[in-house]
Amino acid sequence: MEKKRAVVIGATGQIGRAAVNALARDGWEVTAVSRSGGRDEGWPDEVCVAQADRADDAALAAAIGDGCDVVVDVVSYGAAHARQLTALADRVGSAVVLSTTLVYEDDKGRNFNTVAEPDGFPHFAVPILESQRTIQPGETTYSTGKVAMEQELLAAGDRLPTTILRAGAVYGPYSSFPYELYFIKRNLDGRRQRVLEYRGTGLFHRVSVHNLAELIRLAAANPGSRVLNACDPKVPTVAEIGAAIDAVMGVETPETLLLDGPAPSLSVGKTPWMVDHPIICDMTAAERELGYRPIAADAQILTETVEWLAGQLAGRDWREVFPLLAQAQPHLFDYAAEDAWLLKS
Repeated sequence: MEKKRAVVIGATGQIGRAAVNALARDGWEVTAVSRSGGRDEGWPDEVCVAQADRADDAALAAAIGDGCDVVVDVVSYGAAHARQLTALADRVGSAVVLSTTLVYEDDKGRNFNTVAEPDGFPHFAVPILESQRTIQPGETTYSTGKVAMEQELLAAGDRLPTTILRAGAVYGPYSSFPYELYFIKRNLDGRRQRVLEYRGTGLFHRVSVHNLAELIRLAAANPGSRVLNACDPKVPTVAEIGAAIDAVMGVETPETLLLDGPAPSLSVGKTPWMVDHPIICDMTAAERELGYRPIAADAQILTETVEWLAGQLAGRDWREVFPLLAQAQPHLFDYAAEDAWLLKS
């Protein structure tokens, strides 16, 4: 029987690497498309690679060639990218496209673009269903662009059946925005004290890159026009994430000062998760429609994450290694400000 063909766009990023691997090991003939045209050392030898910029219509069309059974697009953003995919509908059987849980908006219009405003953090009834309303589409922010992309693709579902996966905070190796760095770097730096706002009880739904790749694999094999949350089954608190990382690193849990309320400043007690209210998504639809079951053990993923991040940091400034995280949250490792606050507390 002839193998089905999959084209993965954004193949050398964190999600793309895992998706290519999952599809190839499931028997797909995979073409891995990226700007570099690179290859991951963990991929099976039969994976083909192609060099193409996501914004180059001709190059992308050439990578798809005469046709494929599924396109997996992990970097699609905005209405233009969606239209680029639908323009190829006559050569593509179906699509699996990555979106984000950041598209959700609560019933009072609060969303992740309003968090800096007074009482601007969204208050969701949890768990969040896929039917929860989303923000208005646009091109001004990451989340508005994702909504614009979603709406274009869903409107073209009769021509190109597309599964849109709204991913939680993705963790695992090869991340360009690793939230777990907050705890890992502090342990590597020998910090023995830790301050956490809201007593470390914050809940922000995550997804391991391996579980996300499993969802992609299942959606590729079961085409449809739909939106599905894409998260892990468990939602640990911020404090529990820190304790789990400590255990993997063999570090005795530092002295933790748990604040009853919000952090006194961005430099003291704020973690990359930064949640004032729980963000927990319902995974029933993915379980029902795709037969999704998590495949990755928490300890396994955290071990991989710790090893990879520690290797990336060796002898280098974290801001150089992770410029996107440093630009968004430059305060994460302001130890001087933290020590000054601890002396007063």
